Amino acid sequence: MLDKFSLEGKVALVIGGGRGLGKGIAIALAGAGADVAVAARTEAEIEQTVREILPLGRRAAPFRVDVASVSEVRAMVEKVASEFGRIDILVNGAGMNIRKPALKVSEADWELLMGVNLKGAFFAAQAVANVMIPQGKGKIINIASLTSEIGIPNICVYGASKGGIAQMTRCMAVEWAHYNINVNAIGPGYFRTAMTAPLFTNEEWLVQAKKRIPLGRMGIPEDLAGTAVFLASEASDYITGQIIYVDGGWLAC
Repeated sequence: MLDKFSLEGKVALVIGGGRGLGKGIAIALAGAGADVAVAARTEAEIEQTVREILPLGRRAAPFRVDVASVSEVRAMVEKVASEFGRIDILVNGAGMNIRKPALKVSEADWELLMGVNLKGAFFAAQAVANVMIPQGKGKIINIASLTSEIGIPNICVYGASKGGIAQMTRCMAVEWAHYNINVNAIGPGYFRTAMTAPLFTNEEWLVQAKKRIPLGRMGIPEDLAGTAVFLASEASDYITGQIIYVDGGWLAC
């Protein structure tokens, strides 16, 4: 039965795999047996992720892409499929945030954040689905957020993008189920990454946030490993259109 969790013989494309949660997921999938194409905008970061995967005995390669550019996303997916021969798993992990009051958000802020977080994820999933359909199956994992469910001040555009990710996940799951493509999302709680680093400099906020989390601590990238491997594997074949929150119990309160 545990064989269903193995990713041996699978090819995963992890977008946003150069750092933070995306990097952790890329390494976790490789640890479960997948070969991994690591994509992001910063070459040095994706090359470092590849270097950390190779000792696990899996094939890995870096692919530079600006996910806000649909043409770049499509070209990158085509290149990955050509070089690896297939794509069985997509992790849409690219993301960014702009912290400012909603009244101060500019059109440029909106376009930049939505371009990376929502448009990029949509067109990456579209491109990869077109690879998966002839294969007869596939797994797409989007990265949602607590803000897919709750309102948090000063990150209104981010919350809108992650609300969009949640609904996009459900719609794609329903539309692509007959192609045997499972589309789910992981919703991380508070994890310390480069994107959330400013929060962790606020000691008062940190103390209050930990009190709000039933498990009493912030997440680390390894906390996402099991959920990511599960959703990428055959063990989750009858699960689609779901968002699994890995948040230490935050949303349960």
